Amino acid sequence: MLDIHTVISTAAGDMATFVSRPADEGPHPVVFFYMDAPGKREELHDMARRIATTGYYVVLPQLYYRRIEEYSVQDSGDAARAEMFEHMNSLTNAMIVEDTAAMFDFIDADPAADSTRVGCVGYCMSGPFSLAQAAAYPDRIACAASVYGVRLAVDTPDSPHKAFAQVKGELYIACAETDIYAPPEMVALLEQTVAESDVNATIEWYPGTEHGFAFPQRSVYDKAAAEVHWRRLHSLFDRNLKNP
Repeated sequence: MLDIHTVISTAAGDMATFVSRPADEGPHPVVFFYMDAPGKREELHDMARRIATTGYYVVLPQLYYRRIEEYSVQDSGDAARAEMFEHMNSLTNAMIVEDTAAMFDFIDADPAADSTRVGCVGYCMSGPFSLAQAAAYPDRIACAASVYGVRLAVDTPDSPHKAFAQVKGELYIACAETDIYAPPEMVALLEQTVAESDVNATIEWYPGTEHGFAFPQRSVYDKAAAEVHWRRLHSLFDRNLKNP
């Protein structure tokens, strides 16, 4: 395996990025891994590596680069949380669409990446980002996953659920049973939208879990549920990117 710390140039500046991929030349199908609110950190690097070890070229960008060069939450105090939410609320789906354009340019230029086979995944803050990319790049994103994503169905013009009709790829949406950031009424609206559209989407509840259950360093980590989520992700990527 190869781990690469690099910089992707975007229309808004330089975006620090972690890439993990198999050591052989490939080309390998690509997974865009969008970070959650606490930032690009070793915990996420390890998750990216887990995907990469099964044959993928994984790209994990630092999405707060417009405000700060590097960032990860260092403590759980009120000041640190306030800073995190300030960074989080500075981002929009449109910004990430812009960043993803630069990510496509990056993989298009690397012979180790097969840029004709691309999927993406987002957690928490980036759940809506992942789904938004599937709608913004319907001919390039073959599949997208949101894991306890927030703001998936909200009363804003850019809410991801309003763009499901534009999606050509497969969507997977994992929901924690207890999640103040993704309440049942939001998920119900998602389910209604899926039922009323032609989008190929699966929404799955994870019983007994809380928001953040897939992150091994969280107090709410649920190993059994996390392993189910990994099986779902690998299956999603494999059938759409390895065996389309």
